[in-house]
Amino acid sequence: MSTMDCRGRITDRAIVAALGWRPGTLMTIRQARALLLIRTDLHGTSGVTPQGHLRLPAALRHASQLSPGDRLLLAAYPSHDLLIVQPPAALDELLAPHHRHLLAVTA
Repeated sequence: MSTMDCRGRITDRAIVAALGWRPGTLMTIRQARALLLIRTDLHGTSGVTPQGHLRLPAALRHASQLSPGDRLLLAAYPSHDLLIVQPPAALDELLAPHHRHLLAVTA
């Protein structure tokens, strides 16, 4: 989990290091349903900042309804050179069926 700041930065450097990404690494970020998929791309328009942070472009933040201070679930897949960012709404959607089942069982 990591928090996104007011400029769209994800400040968890450990996840960037786990993927082997360094400052200046170029990447593409695309939306797939409620998720954001981040991959390295030599022709990418986004990149790892000099401080080692990821920055989500404003257009994607708005499309994903992300706000400063949102906690994001980050899932790194180094063998696929992929980072999946799960915004709060995606987590709600993912967990809702399980919660409904638990609520029905305890009612």
